[in-house]
Amino acid sequence: MAKKKFKAESKRLLDMMINSIYTHKEIFLRELISNASDAIDKIYYKELTDDSLTFDKEKYYIKISSDKENRTLKVCDAGMGMTKEELENNLGIIAKSGSLAFKKENEMKDGHDIIGQFGVGFYSAFMVSEVVTVVSKALGSDEAYKWESKGAEGYTIEQCEKDSVGTDIILKIKENTEDEKYDEFLDEYRLKAIIKKYSDFIRYPIRMNVTESKLKEGTEDEYEDFTEEKTINSMVPIWRKNKMELKTEDYENFYSDKRYGFDKPLKHIHISADGLVRYNAILFIPENIPFDYYSKEFEKGLELYSNGVLIMNKCSDLLPDYFSFVKGMVDSEDLSLNISREMLQHDRQLKLIAKNIKTKIKNELLSMLKHERDEYDKFYEAFGRQLKYGVYDKFGSNKEMLQELLMFYSSKEKKMVTLDEYINRMPEEQKYIYYAAGESVDRIEKLPQIELVSDKGYEILYFTDDIDEFAIKMLMKYKEKEFKSVSSGDLGIESEENKDDNKAENKEDKELFEKMKNILTGKVKDVRVSKRLKNHPVCLANEGEVSIEMEKILNTMPNNQNIQADKILEINVNHEVFKSLKEAYEKDEEKLNLYTSLLYDQALLIEGLPINDPVEFSNNICKIMS
Repeated sequence: MAKKKFKAESKRLLDMMINSIYTHKEIFLRELISNASDAIDKIYYKELTDDSLTFDKEKYYIKISSDKENRTLKVCDAGMGMTKEELENNLGIIAKSGSLAFKKENEMKDGHDIIGQFGVGFYSAFMVSEVVTVVSKALGSDEAYKWESKGAEGYTIEQCEKDSVGTDIILKIKENTEDEKYDEFLDEYRLKAIIKKYSDFIRYPIRMNVTESKLKEGTEDEYEDFTEEKTINSMVPIWRKNKMELKTEDYENFYSDKRYGFDKPLKHIHISADGLVRYNAILFIPENIPFDYYSKEFEKGLELYSNGVLIMNKCSDLLPDYFSFVKGMVDSEDLSLNISREMLQHDRQLKLIAKNIKTKIKNELLSMLKHERDEYDKFYEAFGRQLKYGVYDKFGSNKEMLQELLMFYSSKEKKMVTLDEYINRMPEEQKYIYYAAGESVDRIEKLPQIELVSDKGYEILYFTDDIDEFAIKMLMKYKEKEFKSVSSGDLGIESEENKDDNKAENKEDKELFEKMKNILTGKVKDVRVSKRLKNHPVCLANEGEVSIEMEKILNTMPNNQNIQADKILEINVNHEVFKSLKEAYEKDEEKLNLYTSLLYDQALLIEGLPINDPVEFSNNICKIMS
């Protein structure tokens, strides 16, 4: 029997198939099962449309069996089968798809579609096999044929015996190497796991002989093993079921079965779209944040299926980064697959699905916010930071999408509030949305800078996340109201008394502040009278885009560039300390230096900034005491 050679281009493609196209060797089983499913689809279609054929649903199954002793793995189906010519054309010419040809010749009905269209998946078997044997008998034929190949060198075809219509694929599994353990593809439990992972929702039963244990008759603690043929796959996926028939527990069980998380989902979103692109999806908003969420190890994405066959475990293109916490899956018949089911074209269909999913997630979150506030509060505690990162990321290009979902702690409500809730409570004369940034609510409430805004009766949003101010800088305003830090140089709410206050206008006080500015050269941009302080003697304000809190955050980062805020030292001229300052200015220059340094260090401590020279600060305290 003469060996036939693959065509030169087919030989090169087979080499590439074995060595580079597929990321994981286990994929071969998914491909063979999908091909078997296609073969059954074809005969199913023929029997439905040809009155001369007998419809027998019981034969529609796929059988997987392994023989460890002989190192063989078999995938059998009772599908359409192949003639000698079809074996030659479909298996002898790589990337020629019999499924694609069948699809073009026949208009598929009854909701069926062919999974494979490119004819390359079969050759993934060579990644794990020394020899691949295909025994097939076509519908309507009295003869069966065997196709066999050891790889890129060529193949043989000869007549053989086979009782029933269908195809058996027999793989001679490779021996183990130092790097690869091929034994796993003969192990019953590993095979079951691969089937559940990739082919759980193939529409036909996938059967295997499964080893189980039972008590020996007449004993209480002795067990014996027995083998029983069982269906491994679920067949009907939850996403193809009628939503009205499903309960919350069904979705929670699916979430648990797919191991999306160890928690229970806060919300599920079930999508059945039948427009420009057809797809089904089940999305989950988790209750708890994954332990590795903010690490490099975390991988976002949804499971992507084509006709119930898993293509990608994590399709990151389906989720924007700011919704990366969403878990779930998408199944579509309309996705374009290129060469193998692992290589997905970035096409219009995928973009349409991603756009629709993004909108669905936002609408679900808005619904939670309006109608299930306690649930939204739980969600925001876990993932609110990610939404704020989304506002900041890409120069604020997503701020319109996310701004309604943001919440911050309110000085007035003593809980998290939305920007809409803040705006709706604003007095008519209030110009700005005021905020204060700090390490915690407790620290912020002690800041001297909030005195004037609080006394005016205005609500203040507390920013306690390191991303908050950066996100707000990108947002700039909300519904035409600008954001204003309580540490800003101009709060826009100075009292009439402050407007008419001339205490710092006389020449002597100006000279005092100029002298203090010189003492603090390189540390502050200016020293000036405060229009915001009432009970505290001193505070730091800032000018420019970088706030004091932003300076602290930026300088803790690994690529610390020593970014500094433009600091203003503000003095309360109505405080007793100011009298001491004036007296020192008039009589004792050394004491003025001492007081100025202490007030500056005091302002730093209030802000939570490090003192430049703790020893000097300690010595200055001792000088005051003595």
